[in-house]
Amino acid sequence: MEKNVTGLDELLAGYAAGTLASPAQALVGAHLELKDTHRDYVSSLEALAGLGVDESPPVALSDREGLLASIFSLEPEKVENIRVSAQTGDDWVPLSLRPLLEQGKMPGKSDLPWKTLLPGVKECKLGEFDGCMTSLLWVRAGKAMPSHTHSGTELTLILKGGYSDDDGHFETGDIAFADHEIDHKPIADEGEDCICFTVTEGSLRLTGPIGRLFAPFMR
Repeated sequence: MEKNVTGLDELLAGYAAGTLASPAQALVGAHLELKDTHRDYVSSLEALAGLGVDESPPVALSDREGLLASIFSLEPEKVENIRVSAQTGDDWVPLSLRPLLEQGKMPGKSDLPWKTLLPGVKECKLGEFDGCMTSLLWVRAGKAMPSHTHSGTELTLILKGGYSDDDGHFETGDIAFADHEIDHKPIADEGEDCICFTVTEGSLRLTGPIGRLFAPFMR
């Protein structure tokens, strides 16, 4: 359930145009793997973008022969269809997100350096890419994140399980939006742990009494 429809449309358009920051681009790619809701829409946007390129006037290239030589010298790569979900068994990491994890030499869940933030809440920081902080959050079934808001924008993709907050219920494959105007307290669904991938610009600010108590330990 993506509540911010306008924001989602802009996000999908940016993905199709290739103008998003790299972690946001990966997040939307993973969303398209996990859910088929917007695949046709994105395909249409990509087709329109291609049509625009076809109709653009040609531009002369400098060192044409050198560019062609560098292209043909590249080793062939295996092309994978990222529109097909990679979820098998406990392998919950979509193909689009694997490069971010592999940069930290973290190919699987058992190898991820999870850090306990609060009882029932763990985080794995993946690092900063294109000015955005990226991380994985693992919330035990039925547990809640502390109440918080944001100094910038946060995109959250649910990779496994689901959670609820004041905006509604979000399940696997959904994208949730948050910014400085939203103060929320996500609660993981009963019966299954919730794992999310987050991309943030700015910082998180804890607002509840329990969160403020633990704030010094969550930096």
